[in-house]
Amino acid sequence: MSNAQRTPRPSASFDIAAVQSSRKLVLFVLGAAAVGVLLFGHSLWPDEGDNNLHETIETIGLALILVAIAGRTWCSLYIGGRKKATIVEVGPYSVCRNPLYVFSFIGAAGAGAQFGSATAAVAAAIITVLVFTVVVRKEERFLSEAFGEPYLSYKARVPRFLPKFGLWRNVDTLEIRPRLVVRTFVDACVFLASIPLAEGIEMLQAHHVLPVLWMVP
Repeated sequence: MSNAQRTPRPSASFDIAAVQSSRKLVLFVLGAAAVGVLLFGHSLWPDEGDNNLHETIETIGLALILVAIAGRTWCSLYIGGRKKATIVEVGPYSVCRNPLYVFSFIGAAGAGAQFGSATAAVAAAIITVLVFTVVVRKEERFLSEAFGEPYLSYKARVPRFLPKFGLWRNVDTLEIRPRLVVRTFVDACVFLASIPLAEGIEMLQAHHVLPVLWMVP
């Protein structure tokens, strides 16, 4: 398949914007619920001392967030504005059908890790995977109807989430839409909000404004 196989058939009907809005709403609700749980929970690992596992988890989480921001921005160079118009199968899309989502999983894990808890990091990633899997299945039905055999061939060859790096291929030039790239970058920076949020909760707990009802490893 090339970068522009063909436009979708008129019979293909699918509102990607609506699906994406629903996905964001579900993630917001689940995120709010998770924050509600963490308001009264604290990392099992102390955030002081020589062997500061709490801070190590936070630092690894920050690195994951930065990877997610850079990765989502990189992917938008290839897919920005083309999702319904063409099959993109070069760059990150040559090794994984949904690299944008994969970087979101990484960002979610990084956000959860800001609470100094490996359990929160893993739980955040798993929840995000489950939500995006539902979205991806709906998108795959649309793409199968819209592009037919070319997409089915791409789907059979390239994994949904787990990258297969041996498939990598790229192009010499790209048509980039700066507005969409910037928007993706700004959206991805939302993961950074977990840092002051986690620090704020820990500060309130340290001053006994919020009670600690359970410990999370």
